[in-house]
Amino acid sequence: MTTSSLPSIVSEKEWRSALDEQIAREKAHTRERDRLNAARRHLPMTEVRADYVFEGPQGEVTLLDLFEGRRQLIVYHFMFGPDWEAGCDGCSWVVDAMTHPAHLNARDTTLALVSRAPLEKLQGYQARMGWQHPTWYSSLNGSFNQDMGVTSCNCHAPDTDRGERHGISVFLRDGERVFRTYFSGKRGVEYLGSLWTYLDLTPYGRQETWEESPPGWPQTPPYVWNRRHDEYET
Repeated sequence: MTTSSLPSIVSEKEWRSALDEQIAREKAHTRERDRLNAARRHLPMTEVRADYVFEGPQGEVTLLDLFEGRRQLIVYHFMFGPDWEAGCDGCSWVVDAMTHPAHLNARDTTLALVSRAPLEKLQGYQARMGWQHPTWYSSLNGSFNQDMGVTSCNCHAPDTDRGERHGISVFLRDGERVFRTYFSGKRGVEYLGSLWTYLDLTPYGRQETWEESPPGWPQTPPYVWNRRHDEYET
């Protein structure tokens, strides 16, 4: 790395002035995010009437059981098809960044993973990755994934990997009635993965070709450099 490819080097006074301008823009973005969050809280919701059954560590459970007695449930649709040998590397990034559930539980919220792979495969991959939470459930023997829009019967469907796509679904429980309140996919799940947020803070960013960066800064195409955390070369 040469000096010419580094950011501009200025006095501390000039740096502070540029930083203040950047922080002002970021605060405006934060206020807009607050408005988006408020709008999300006012979204209508739709009742989930199907009797879905999942297989989890404690045996067969229902969608209502996934709440673990709490009012709110966040399901991350982890891409892991029944015949796959390993879970999606991008989804693995997301789960690597998930923190201890106690903080969500304190706000009456449960976080769970759901995939179509058999439970035995999910547990084997979970052990490989060293994840202790969240709880991972198999939806293999039901239509949950298809109904949630994250599995297609067409293995070559656009925007899927062998018919599977990732996403996040949010549910609210009122007694024994369950409502779906929100869904997002694609880059919408970056909101969950703080690894991207950390990289966005750095001078080089995510180092991907779609980013607007100064000439000469390191960049590679997206989705080709990231690995599962036990697959990087030292």
